[in-house]
Amino acid sequence: MLHPVPHLPRIKTGRQWLANPLVTSQLRMQKRYSGINAIVRITSETQDKKSMQSSPVRTIGSVITLAFIFAISGCGVSKAATQNPASAPQSATAAVPTSPALPPNTISYAVEKTEPVSAIAHHYLPQSSVMLASDLETQIRNVNHLPEKQLYVKKGQTLLIPCIEPQPIVEHSVPMAKDEEVRAIYLTGAMAGSAKGIKIIQHWHEVGGNSVVFDIKDSDGSLSVPFEDALAPHNHRAIPNLPKFVRYLHSMNLHAIARIALFRDEHIARDHSELAVQSRSTRQPWRENGKLVWTDTSNPQVQEYDIALAKWVAKSGADEIQFDYVRFPAEGNQADAKFHFQTAHPDWKRADVIADFLDRAYQQLHPEGVLVSLDVFGIMAWQRNVDLAHTGQDIVRMAKYCDVLSPMIYPSHFFGMDGYAHPGDEPEHFIGTSMVRFETITAGSGVVIRPWLQAFSWRTKSYSPQYILRQVSTARDQGGIGFLFWNARNDYSKPYLAMPTMQAHADKYFGKRPPQIAVTAAVTEKKHPKATVKLAKAKQAATVPLAK
Repeated sequence: MLHPVPHLPRIKTGRQWLANPLVTSQLRMQKRYSGINAIVRITSETQDKKSMQSSPVRTIGSVITLAFIFAISGCGVSKAATQNPASAPQSATAAVPTSPALPPNTISYAVEKTEPVSAIAHHYLPQSSVMLASDLETQIRNVNHLPEKQLYVKKGQTLLIPCIEPQPIVEHSVPMAKDEEVRAIYLTGAMAGSAKGIKIIQHWHEVGGNSVVFDIKDSDGSLSVPFEDALAPHNHRAIPNLPKFVRYLHSMNLHAIARIALFRDEHIARDHSELAVQSRSTRQPWRENGKLVWTDTSNPQVQEYDIALAKWVAKSGADEIQFDYVRFPAEGNQADAKFHFQTAHPDWKRADVIADFLDRAYQQLHPEGVLVSLDVFGIMAWQRNVDLAHTGQDIVRMAKYCDVLSPMIYPSHFFGMDGYAHPGDEPEHFIGTSMVRFETITAGSGVVIRPWLQAFSWRTKSYSPQYILRQVSTARDQGGIGFLFWNARNDYSKPYLAMPTMQAHADKYFGKRPPQIAVTAAVTEKKHPKATVKLAKAKQAATVPLAK
């Protein structure tokens, strides 16, 4: 089965409903060749035996034509939008030849050395209209009559490569209100660009998910897309054609959220050490607990690199730019860490650096038509002076320069908080209290609180589909709009099982709801008596000025 068009959806853009371009193109292609198919069939049927026996070439030609028509009609080739090279990222450079000797959307490939058919399919996948290399390999085999047992093609052979479409693909962001409910899972870049990742996306869509968060740049500095810059690493790019990938998400009406880990960037810290945090004592790059992983958050060159990357991604059609690690290092010898801003702006604090960066990034990204969201520590809801001094995450100020705040309120990460020995097993308390605090300190800003929830079993004995449901209902009861599930291994077996219950009881798990502190406290009292008083007091505590 081919995967470019999983069903026949329609994509909503503003007030217009547009037919899926992949489906439209595929139907067009089938219609285009239906006439040829009929001509071949009629011609074959009207030939007498003598004529057919004397014209073996014609018979073979008819068979080849039919085989090729069958293969091409399954490509799902999409006519590219009007190209604007000045604004569109050049994710692939091959153009489809217009030679009349070749069928539409097909190129010829002269094999220069013996190589696997699968390798050829992988090579041309970014330029093709299909999402899986295995599907493209099937099409290559069909068109060239290569049996399944033939794994290699020899030097000197010429292959037809079908399903090729003009490059670069131009995909546009699909506008969405910031308070639309998002139900998302997270995928690493490597997973998103793999066959397994495509299946995860399809499954998430099937069970009721409507969004996907995928890595553009992770905290090791690796990129999953072909963004070129002097600071960019030279690692393998798992998503070689970002507009094509985003178009695939859009074909299922999925909201495309591109995650960019900002200032924790091992690649830059290691290979461009002049841009790393510096040590006052050694005059060498500073290390956090022995690890060289942090760039200087306040360095203009680092900041411009991240903003340029975000703008490039926005022009590729992503719907939302999500910044992670939008902070200073929080661990290690803080007194020994030296930053650029301490010389350039001696009166600034770390929170000033973060606010200034976000102000500039927001002004440059919003004209591209994307939402901007920020991942923040869940503990920052308490706005303790020590946390603020280290991270620079002043939530009240940050809320001015984004559309969505996504606090990471994984219950298992609140160890040592509020006297709970096993916080991972107390989602009602920690998610409820965190949400109340975030909603209170951002009141009036217009920012949406869309939390990251725990989709992993670390430090909890109760991880299950029911655990997922407890988190989602608690976050919603306290004003959360939507949710993001995090699992570093991208294992979403428990959320998959929980989603049918959410779908069946949508009034409990989905949709907007103002904070209901009294209701949550009552529910909590039944299951977790000692959490009741603390949760009930959370709203009052959050109204007190916690940090300046």
